[in-house]
Amino acid sequence: MKLVKIENPPNRFRRTEVEWDEETPVAAVEVFEETAKSIITRNNSPDVGFEFSVNPYRGCTHACTYCFARNYHEFLGWGAGTDFETKIVVKTNAPELLRKELMRRSWKGDALAFSFTSDPYLPLEGSYELTRKCLEVCLEFRNPISIVTKSTLILRDLNLLLELNRLANLIVIFSLPVLDLEISRAIEPNTPTPSARLKAIEKLTAAGINVGLAVAPVIPGLTDSEIPQILRLGADAGVKFAFMSMLRLPGSVEAYFVAKLAERLPTKKDKILNRIREMRDGKLSNSNFGERMRGAGEHWNVITQLFRLSCKRYGINTELIEFKKDTFRRPRQQMSLFD
Repeated sequence: MKLVKIENPPNRFRRTEVEWDEETPVAAVEVFEETAKSIITRNNSPDVGFEFSVNPYRGCTHACTYCFARNYHEFLGWGAGTDFETKIVVKTNAPELLRKELMRRSWKGDALAFSFTSDPYLPLEGSYELTRKCLEVCLEFRNPISIVTKSTLILRDLNLLLELNRLANLIVIFSLPVLDLEISRAIEPNTPTPSARLKAIEKLTAAGINVGLAVAPVIPGLTDSEIPQILRLGADAGVKFAFMSMLRLPGSVEAYFVAKLAERLPTKKDKILNRIREMRDGKLSNSNFGERMRGAGEHWNVITQLFRLSCKRYGINTELIEFKKDTFRRPRQQMSLFD
């Protein structure tokens, strides 16, 4: 992980702000182990394509400058900037909590999304294995799941994913907003390279896993021209479905994203910001439910049409993926996971 200096926009929930008298120190990764009280979160936003999510971690060392989840770190008393990527909360009891919550009679076996406040396969997962253990619980209950990730670490769990795919319903979605390596390192500096993600997709699809592509976020003036190539390479790797969403910059994320553009892509900054404002009624973000992850206007319509035509050309989103029905069941004692 590349060393960076501490840099956080003001926290809207705090009255004070830190200023350094001397040189700003380097932001070192810190891990905070937490005994959580709950693990299944319910989502009521129409902008997100799932109702229930599981997040064993908070914060993400991938350090994507555009990540809308940065704002959630402010609720913990930290910042939406480098704090989000260096102060990582680990819910050490996540698997036990998940088993407890799935045992409740009120739980009906709805799909669980592994994603939201962090990538479920951030590097710390390599040692903590909380996502893996939670997936093992889902297999025990045959609960449908989806996984959204940028990480090739998911390949570690291929055998487990195959069992989930066989006994329940499983979808894996890889986020791939950009192919250009220089731009990728500027806006998502600690993620696996785009080519590594495509190779991981190919291995998963070759094994029979349903893998989708999230061309998200689309950053107008920076990544939109790559949409056809992303979809072509995704189709070559075996992707059958895809979706896109526009860059969302809620609250303090806006200030951090703009600052990183100025620092890492200074010659592109004005073009990007002007394009976003064109699609957001002069603003950089839209907080209206149902509109937050899409744009408006002529240029957004062009991007949308480009995405649709490219999907059609490469055979993406042309067929429905059929899923098993009512796979969820509470396990009896002594029952094998693979019965």
